[in-house]
Amino acid sequence: MKFKIPFLALLFVFALQAGAQSYFYNSNYYDNDITYEAGVSFGPMNSLTDVGGRPGYGRRGPKDLNIKSTTLFGSIYASALYKHFLALRAEATIGRVQSNDSLLKGIKSPNKAIGRYNRNLSFRSPIYEFSVTAEFHPINFFGIFNPDKSPSPFSPYLIGGIGFFHFNPQANLNGQWIDLRPLHTEGEGFAEYPNRKEYRLNQINIPIGVGISYEVSSRFNLRLEYISRVLFTDYLDDVHDTYIDPQLFSKYLSGPRLYDALVLNNRRRADAVNNQTTARPGGRRGNPNDNDSYFTVNIKVGFVFGRSKTNQGGGSSSGLPGKSLKKFTKKQKIQRQCPRRF
Repeated sequence: MKFKIPFLALLFVFALQAGAQSYFYNSNYYDNDITYEAGVSFGPMNSLTDVGGRPGYGRRGPKDLNIKSTTLFGSIYASALYKHFLALRAEATIGRVQSNDSLLKGIKSPNKAIGRYNRNLSFRSPIYEFSVTAEFHPINFFGIFNPDKSPSPFSPYLIGGIGFFHFNPQANLNGQWIDLRPLHTEGEGFAEYPNRKEYRLNQINIPIGVGISYEVSSRFNLRLEYISRVLFTDYLDDVHDTYIDPQLFSKYLSGPRLYDALVLNNRRRADAVNNQTTARPGGRRGNPNDNDSYFTVNIKVGFVFGRSKTNQGGGSSSGLPGKSLKKFTKKQKIQRQCPRRF
């Protein structure tokens, strides 16, 4: 480990100092260290929470994903790319996540998910997110050290960064969407539950993922990405721990909020058998051991700008005194050629 860190640092510095890394496309050279891209993104959004899921015990990751909960999202983004391998991107996203226990309809006892079906909870939440992420394009990075390698319009990359998002879980009651946080459905903020703090609707997340880009032309890119958000909350769906004594609600709430809390805290199905549900005071309502998460599959269309051609006119644009591109040998052109990916 003592030798790996200095070696990687040296490798990175060498890449940053690599000179004359011109972009080459359609017989033209574009001599820019930094280029820019702006565009739009859209695609499916889904979440992994305590509500809904697939038959069986609640599990981590895609094993508990129910495709029926999928919604659509949209975003706009802008990025700056340094020497075709390291990019910094800002993106604003609007979407919605949702799920409900009724997706498990049709399962029979003794299926492990019968308890969730009888629990009968549901939610939806808008997602407003702003993120700053970095992209690392390994093929382009190592291509700097292998100028004889033929360029490719495809470039896989890794994504990671930090995001700020707003959510607001709601449930439908008699055709009206009710905000759940003000109802304290699991006693958040109640003196009787000192370990259950009121959760914040504005929080930090960690977006991580992978993507692949395809260069349609020197001005347009297409991308396909998968980005998952690591959350620091288990209340994306307003479900976290155990049912509380419903008599406590009247101590803290009144009027319509008291009524809504009493109904939405426990929506146990009327025909549920007692030994097939935990919907009772002190019974398990959610899984406090794992935080919630949400993810997107992004289709991006980007416009590239900030490039300038270096091979126009009769002057020297090769970086070699007295030589024009027309006089380049095949070997010299290959050495000047950088991976085609933006």
